[in-house]
Amino acid sequence: MGVTDGLIALAAALLVATVLGVAMRRRAGQFRPASPGTPAKPAGALTEADLGAGLGRQATLVQFSTAFCAPCRPTRQILAQVADMVDGVTHVEIDAAARMDLVQRLRINSTPTVLVLDPDGAIVKRATGLPRKADVIAALGTVAQAEDRSRK
Repeated sequence: MGVTDGLIALAAALLVATVLGVAMRRRAGQFRPASPGTPAKPAGALTEADLGAGLGRQATLVQFSTAFCAPCRPTRQILAQVADMVDGVTHVEIDAAARMDLVQRLRINSTPTVLVLDPDGAIVKRATGLPRKADVIAALGTVAQAEDRSRK
Protein backbone atom coordinates (compact mmCIF):
# COMPACT_ATOMS: atom_id res chain seq x y z
CA MET A 1 0.00 0.00 0.00
CA GLY A 2 1.48 3.29 -1.11
CA VAL A 3 1.25 6.74 0.37
CA THR A 4 -1.55 7.69 -2.02
CA ASP A 5 -3.62 4.65 -1.03
CA GLY A 6 -3.08 5.47 2.65
CA LEU A 7 -4.19 9.08 2.14
CA ILE A 8 -7.28 7.93 0.25
CA ALA A 9 -8.15 5.48 3.06
CA LEU A 10 -7.61 8.21 5.67
CA ALA A 11 -9.80 10.67 3.75
CA ALA A 12 -12.54 8.06 3.39
CA ALA A 13 -12.41 7.26 7.12
CA LEU A 14 -12.60 10.95 8.00
CA LEU A 15 -15.56 11.42 5.67
CA VAL A 16 -17.45 8.48 7.16
CA ALA A 17 -16.70 9.65 10.71
CA THR A 18 -17.86 13.18 9.89
CA VAL A 19 -21.12 12.00 8.33
CA LEU A 20 -21.84 9.73 11.31
CA GLY A 21 -20.97 12.51 13.77
CA VAL A 22 -23.28 14.99 12.05
CA ALA A 23 -26.10 12.44 11.94
CA MET A 24 -25.70 11.60 15.63
CA ARG A 25 -25.55 15.27 16.60
CA ARG A 26 -28.73 16.08 14.66
CA ARG A 27 -30.59 13.24 16.37
CA ALA A 28 -29.34 14.01 19.89
CA GLY A 29 -32.03 15.38 22.16
CA GLN A 30 -34.90 14.82 19.72
CA PHE A 31 -37.98 13.19 21.14
CA ARG A 32 -39.39 10.17 19.40
CA PRO A 33 -42.41 8.04 20.23
CA ALA A 34 -41.97 5.17 22.65
CA SER A 35 -41.48 1.85 20.91
CA PRO A 36 -44.87 0.74 19.55
CA GLY A 37 -44.11 -2.93 20.21
CA THR A 38 -43.32 -2.35 23.88
CA PRO A 39 -45.93 -3.85 26.18
CA ALA A 40 -47.64 -1.38 28.52
CA LYS A 41 -46.33 -3.22 31.57
CA PRO A 42 -43.82 -3.92 32.91
CA ALA A 43 -41.29 -2.41 30.45
CA GLY A 44 -43.44 0.36 28.96
CA ALA A 45 -44.68 1.95 32.18
CA LEU A 46 -43.08 3.19 35.36
CA THR A 47 -44.62 3.23 38.80
CA GLU A 48 -43.99 5.52 41.73
CA ALA A 49 -41.99 2.65 43.26
CA ASP A 50 -39.77 2.54 40.16
CA LEU A 51 -39.19 6.28 40.27
CA GLY A 52 -38.85 6.68 44.01
CA ALA A 53 -41.16 9.69 43.63
CA GLY A 54 -44.73 10.51 42.72
CA LEU A 55 -46.02 10.73 39.18
CA GLY A 56 -47.05 14.14 37.89
CA ARG A 57 -50.75 14.91 37.59
CA GLN A 58 -50.35 15.77 33.89
CA ALA A 59 -46.98 14.21 33.00
CA THR A 60 -43.63 13.18 34.42
CA LEU A 61 -40.21 13.97 32.96
CA VAL A 62 -37.78 11.20 33.89
CA GLN A 63 -34.07 11.81 33.37
CA PHE A 64 -31.49 9.02 33.52
CA SER A 65 -28.09 10.49 34.43
CA THR A 66 -24.64 9.45 35.56
CA ALA A 67 -22.04 11.29 37.61
CA PHE A 68 -19.62 11.67 34.70
CA CYS A 69 -22.21 12.82 32.12
CA ALA A 70 -21.43 16.34 30.85
CA PRO A 71 -24.82 17.08 29.18
CA CYS A 72 -26.77 15.77 32.19
CA ARG A 73 -26.45 19.01 34.16
CA PRO A 74 -27.95 21.31 31.49
CA THR A 75 -30.60 18.64 30.83
CA ARG A 76 -31.50 18.69 34.54
CA GLN A 77 -31.81 22.49 34.42
CA ILE A 78 -34.03 22.46 31.32
CA LEU A 79 -36.33 19.76 32.68
CA ALA A 80 -36.60 21.48 36.07
CA GLN A 81 -37.48 24.78 34.37
CA VAL A 82 -40.17 23.14 32.26
CA ALA A 83 -41.59 21.28 35.27
CA ASP A 84 -41.77 24.60 37.15
CA MET A 85 -43.46 26.31 34.18
CA VAL A 86 -46.09 23.68 33.41
CA ASP A 87 -48.69 22.89 36.06
CA GLY A 88 -48.99 19.20 36.94
CA VAL A 89 -45.60 18.19 35.51
CA THR A 90 -42.98 16.56 37.71
CA HIS A 91 -39.26 16.08 37.02
CA VAL A 92 -37.53 13.00 38.42
CA GLU A 93 -33.82 12.29 37.99
CA ILE A 94 -32.58 8.71 38.28
CA ASP A 95 -28.94 7.73 38.74
CA ALA A 96 -28.45 5.16 35.99
CA ALA A 97 -25.53 3.52 37.80
CA ALA A 98 -27.63 2.96 40.90
CA ARG A 99 -30.69 1.68 39.01
CA MET A 100 -29.28 -0.85 36.57
CA ASP A 101 -32.54 -2.80 36.82
CA LEU A 102 -34.42 0.08 35.17
CA VAL A 103 -31.59 0.81 32.74
CA GLN A 104 -31.74 -2.76 31.44
CA ARG A 105 -35.52 -3.01 31.46
CA LEU A 106 -35.96 0.27 29.56
CA ARG A 107 -32.92 -0.21 27.32
CA ILE A 108 -31.19 2.99 28.40
CA ASN A 109 -27.98 2.99 26.36
CA SER A 110 -26.58 6.44 27.12
CA THR A 111 -27.08 9.42 29.39
CA PRO A 112 -28.88 11.67 29.50
CA THR A 113 -31.97 9.80 28.39
CA VAL A 114 -35.27 11.57 28.99
CA LEU A 115 -38.62 9.79 29.15
CA VAL A 116 -41.96 11.59 29.06
CA LEU A 117 -44.62 9.69 30.99
CA ASP A 118 -48.35 10.19 30.92
CA PRO A 119 -50.25 10.46 34.24
CA ASP A 120 -50.44 6.64 34.45
CA GLY A 121 -46.68 6.21 34.02
CA ALA A 122 -46.79 4.97 30.42
CA ILE A 123 -43.80 6.07 28.35
CA VAL A 124 -45.05 8.38 25.60
CA LYS A 125 -41.82 9.97 24.31
CA ARG A 126 -38.11 9.34 24.63
CA ALA A 127 -34.98 11.37 23.85
CA THR A 128 -31.29 10.66 24.16
CA GLY A 129 -28.90 13.57 24.59
CA LEU A 130 -29.42 17.19 25.55
CA PRO A 131 -32.96 18.24 24.54
CA ARG A 132 -34.03 21.77 23.69
CA LYS A 133 -36.59 23.37 26.01
CA ALA A 134 -39.01 23.86 23.09
CA ASP A 135 -38.79 20.13 22.26
CA VAL A 136 -39.56 19.19 25.88
CA ILE A 137 -42.61 21.46 25.88
CA ALA A 138 -43.74 20.02 22.54
CA ALA A 139 -43.36 16.48 23.89
CA LEU A 140 -45.53 17.43 26.87
CA GLY A 141 -48.09 18.77 24.39
CA THR A 142 -48.41 15.35 22.81
CA VAL A 143 -49.18 13.87 26.23
CA ALA A 144 -51.94 16.42 26.73
CA GLN A 145 -53.35 15.71 23.25
CA ALA A 146 -53.35 11.98 23.93
CA GLU A 147 -55.18 12.56 27.23
CA ASP A 148 -57.78 14.71 25.46
CA ARG A 149 -58.35 12.01 22.83
CA SER A 150 -58.74 9.29 25.47
CA ARG A 151 -61.39 11.33 27.30
CA LYS A 152 -63.55 11.70 24.20
